[in-house]
Amino acid sequence: MIRSARPLHPRPVHPRLVLAAAILLPGSGQVLNAQPLRGLGFLFFMVLLGGFTLKTAGADVSLVGKLAGGLFVYAMAILDAYRQARIRTEVWRFRNRDLRANG
Repeated sequence: MIRSARPLHPRPVHPRLVLAAAILLPGSGQVLNAQPLRGLGFLFFMVLLGGFTLKTAGADVSLVGKLAGGLFVYAMAILDAYRQARIRTEVWRFRNRDLRANG
């Protein structure tokens, strides 16, 4: 069977671009990874936990402490977006390795 010289799947977004987008706008890294519902879930829990810790933290706690729940989910969303982008890129490279070796 002869394989075409064109990749079967389009190249995914570069992981560093996904990382930058995730840092600038929460959930946008997941959207670039074609996982918009996952991004929306992260955004929902970021607001939920941020609001919860804001309401339950004492008056003497700093702003970072008051928003700790939301900031934690924000950090997890950044790591998740970058990790998923790296996995998508490596899977794409593996699937298209024959095309690069022959072309």
